[in-house]
Amino acid sequence: MSTQTKQVPIETLAEDWLRLDRNPETRKTIDDLVKSKDEATLEKLLRKRIVFGTAGLRAGMEAGFSRMNDLTVIQASQGLCAYLSHVVPDAVGRGVVIGYDHRHHSRRFARLAAAAFLHRGFTVHYLDEYVHTPLVPYGVRQLDAACGIMITASHNPKQDNGYKVYWGNACQIIPPHDEGIASSILQHTIPWTWDEDMVDRDELVRRPLASLVASYMDDLGDLSYHRNLNAKCPIPLVYTAMHGVGTPYVEKAMKAFGLPAPIQVKEQCTPDPEFPTVPFPNPEEKGALDLAMKRAEEAVEGGKGRVLVLANDPDADRFAVAERQLDGSWRVLTGNQIGVLLAMGWVKDLRDSGKVQGKGLAMVASAVSSKMLESIAKAEGFHFEERLTGFKWIGNGAIELRHQGYTVPFAYEEAIGFMCGEIVPDKDGVSALARFAELASRLAQEGRGQGVWDYYEDLCDKYGHFHTGNSYFICHNATIIQKIFERIRYGEDSGDKSEFAFPKVIAGSNVVHVRDLTVGYDSATSDHQPTLPVSPGNGQMISFRLENGAAITLRTSGTEPKIKYYIEMQGKSEEEAARLLDQVVKGSLEELIQPERHGLA
Repeated sequence: MSTQTKQVPIETLAEDWLRLDRNPETRKTIDDLVKSKDEATLEKLLRKRIVFGTAGLRAGMEAGFSRMNDLTVIQASQGLCAYLSHVVPDAVGRGVVIGYDHRHHSRRFARLAAAAFLHRGFTVHYLDEYVHTPLVPYGVRQLDAACGIMITASHNPKQDNGYKVYWGNACQIIPPHDEGIASSILQHTIPWTWDEDMVDRDELVRRPLASLVASYMDDLGDLSYHRNLNAKCPIPLVYTAMHGVGTPYVEKAMKAFGLPAPIQVKEQCTPDPEFPTVPFPNPEEKGALDLAMKRAEEAVEGGKGRVLVLANDPDADRFAVAERQLDGSWRVLTGNQIGVLLAMGWVKDLRDSGKVQGKGLAMVASAVSSKMLESIAKAEGFHFEERLTGFKWIGNGAIELRHQGYTVPFAYEEAIGFMCGEIVPDKDGVSALARFAELASRLAQEGRGQGVWDYYEDLCDKYGHFHTGNSYFICHNATIIQKIFERIRYGEDSGDKSEFAFPKVIAGSNVVHVRDLTVGYDSATSDHQPTLPVSPGNGQMISFRLENGAAITLRTSGTEPKIKYYIEMQGKSEEEAARLLDQVVKGSLEELIQPERHGLA
């Protein structure tokens, strides 16, 4: 809204809200705050508008322009609708796919979004039951829709919700569309309609859910290369949906692969927006898989033997694994380890089947993921590329490579996001789960009882042991963050910004490559221009490669007051890699970030 600036009195913003909002609960919240003169809370809720970025919207469900609620969902939908009408000539007829998960208010938000598009004459492909997020981009591709909207907050806490947008190529939106949609939202803030029941009666509504699920499962089944072994899978498979929507999709996926139905963690396999058994519904969080592991222990005959825990996050676009070893210990695999295992499964299956076409095999990973896949690509002779963090970049990267003639069966990011096959150019926890279960079944049968961790260790012995040290520092002072990165970029006396002064030695090893995606510099290219997109207005990101093989990336978070670091070291053995990593982490943090100097923790 044009009136939302720091100079506008908070009372005016409250009046704007009460003028536009028709939801009695959120209206009452703001009205009560006005009457009690709680300006501090009003400032938090009203002053800053929720930002529409490359992942759409995500925030707590409360009243106010900065939160997820009926009004902000309507405004976002109107802005997106108007933008599509302007830039996509046939958008009205192609329409929009709209899906939702089980979170509080998700169904209502989806219906309000649909109403905005129906009001402007758009065809709406409405998925009228809980769906896993990948089904929306799949629907965009299958139906040739102009865009897709998924109402979900993925693995965020229960109080949050979100509004995720896919473009007509079935990828998450990237610039300039995010900026264009954000601008359009500000031009269409007055609600066109509040009639969510339009979805139930409008002739422009299509309900393709059943046919899309059937088609998706048919396509998923084509990703199986070992159906003859799958029915005899000797490993107990335990599944948790983390209180999300994944269960029916995983059951169908296992059937499509010819795999046995997994043993369910019953307390977590039914959708529940309260997420009662986990503090955070994220499989990566410490303790999140404890209940599933307990159920798995019960599934092992005589208390011995291997068993796999397979997990999705609540909207089932991500995938996690834990394996019980023969000695009774557990290995919770990292996203990088899962990524390498899935990648090698594709290398073997495609080469054995002769299905690699065109210019050959290619894979993609995010710039902060392990360099092990890059090392494997060099050894095995296939093409590998990095993309910026986030599947909006990774998925578009896979599409670009396919247009160049490559076969691109797999891409991943270390935050347990995996793209398997060409079903959708986005992360999909269900297809990844089915592929991983098939890999485990094959290893156990063809490898004479080999487990997935055993296989991973074999890969490390062959291609190198890679150890990562990823963490972050909290910093609420933007000036300190700016000073840290400017010192790295321009030297201790960073007043002179005419020349770069990146460090030549870090942690005792020579720097052989520098890439700065904030200012646009890459020492490896002839013109020093990066091949990856430069984002001068979206935080900081600098990467280094060292002569000893270390890879270091420092970046700021787009949503939290954090300086994140990703440091990886390769060694000839696990022990050597771990020892060298400790040295590099200690040296690089002391030299680059200098946490004690800045009081960071």
